[in-house]
Amino acid sequence: MKISEASRVSGVSARSLRHYEDEGLIVPGRFSNGFRDYCQSTIDRVLVIRSLLESGLPVRLIREVLAGLTDGSDAGTDVMCAEFLHEVQSHRDRLAARIAVLSDQKAALDVYLREARRTDLRPPLDLDASVRLLRSVHGDQ
Repeated sequence: MKISEASRVSGVSARSLRHYEDEGLIVPGRFSNGFRDYCQSTIDRVLVIRSLLESGLPVRLIREVLAGLTDGSDAGTDVMCAEFLHEVQSHRDRLAARIAVLSDQKAALDVYLREARRTDLRPPLDLDASVRLLRSVHGDQ
């Protein structure tokens, strides 16, 4: 099928399909005129890629796991799977750390806004009062 039909069937834009190809994630066939030809197995692979991307995995990890799945041999599959799962867990842990930092920042801003409203801090902001308030929010003296 041509790229427009592959896009419709997979729910992935033609631009994304080209990007997946550029990244080495898929290798569609070619018609004699040079147009891309997507078979059902490529569409199935696109759906897996999209699902992994939506899960937040970087292209680098997706490329690694897909390469292991399509090399045709079972040699090293357990090791590759364990390494992949370790990478996924590390990625998840980094995301959790970023979320924790963002949550702390949001909580500090919530406190700042509550205090600013309570003390009637209004524009133009009193810089000294804002600094004192921010320091109190972060526990700095």
